[in-house]
Amino acid sequence: MHELKPSMGRRVFLGGLTVGTVITILGGGHYVLASEEEEKKARETRRADGRPRLPPGQYLLRNLRAMGGTEGDPSPGAFKLKVHGEVDAPFTIDFAELLRMPQVDQTCDVHCVTKWTMLDAKWTGVRVADLAARAKVKPTARYVVFEAAHGYTSNIPLRDAMQPNVLVAHKLNGGSIPRPHGPPVRALVPDLYFWKSAKWLEGIKFVSRDEPGYWETRGYHNHADPWKEERYG
Repeated sequence: MHELKPSMGRRVFLGGLTVGTVITILGGGHYVLASEEEEKKARETRRADGRPRLPPGQYLLRNLRAMGGTEGDPSPGAFKLKVHGEVDAPFTIDFAELLRMPQVDQTCDVHCVTKWTMLDAKWTGVRVADLAARAKVKPTARYVVFEAAHGYTSNIPLRDAMQPNVLVAHKLNGGSIPRPHGPPVRALVPDLYFWKSAKWLEGIKFVSRDEPGYWETRGYHNHADPWKEERYG
């Protein structure tokens, strides 16, 4: 096994490694590095919007990397999601009620600001747009704030939150979300860097004025588009 330093570029790191090499990321966890051929194919493949599937500056892993954070309560029985703010019909639902809402199965790629990407992660959840419709979002709303355990927040524009691939997710690859990845429910915003997809989700707040979140107030980019490499503000 090999230890991957966050600052090390793929071209330097790959020297002497073989396809499928298992690497140990600093901070714990074993991950399998994709081959250069897989990476080249992803970089050459185009999405429906014309952008390369693999954003610039990213390398491929074959499984989702745990990124830390202060854990919330992983129990579905304790879960409550508060939908509030600039809405006419605020509400709070539990896990069972979330499962009674229309469910979406979605396969998408995940891009982390620390420069790794995983392709074809399979998620199940409820569209944020469906929750917004139930809450009757006011015309004054312009942004969405994901509220997570221990006061963690992340912010995205309303137009991004209403995209059909933005979910409140409760399954990953056919099973419950594993503990390091924010169970029982996390946000999923696949077209922005993954820190925007808040783990251990507790609330969705619609606001008229932007409210930069935990990482945004610590120097990270407010929007976080991987194809523009919006890593830092």
